[in-house]
Amino acid sequence: MMAWLSEWLGRGTPAVEPATVHDVPRLAQLHGASFHRGWGEGEFEAMLGERNTLVHRLRLGRKIIGFAVSRIGADEAEILSIAIDAGQRGRGLSRNLLLTHLGHLAGRGVRTVFLEVEENNQPARRLYERAGFAVVGRRERYYKQPGGEHLNALLMRRDLS
Repeated sequence: MMAWLSEWLGRGTPAVEPATVHDVPRLAQLHGASFHRGWGEGEFEAMLGERNTLVHRLRLGRKIIGFAVSRIGADEAEILSIAIDAGQRGRGLSRNLLLTHLGHLAGRGVRTVFLEVEENNQPARRLYERAGFAVVGRRERYYKQPGGEHLNALLMRRDLS
């Protein structure tokens, strides 16, 4: 009985699963809460319909608390976005999500993964570095903030082969 109640309240075992169109409203909500320019439901619907895009959701109990999105081209992929509900951050859940997502990319024949991360985003940089990503470049003034300020991005890479 307690296991069922725990699942219902969203305190169950974390599960990384393929996202579906039924998840779109929650994915858009999470993205909007995590980034200055959030993706809308239409953008998530389009990505879920693309054969070269991989979208995973992170579920805790019955609640979706995160996601990862990558676009695949030949034997390379780019992680487009990863987000975790603000109330669930700092618990190691994003690492599980990222590593599972990378495993699925490798299963699709991806050998190299790239991503961009805001230079001053220390939690995200630590996550990626601990997962084996290395900085291979820098994009000056890549991210535009709501106030007009531009922030630099680091280009990171990880080989899966």
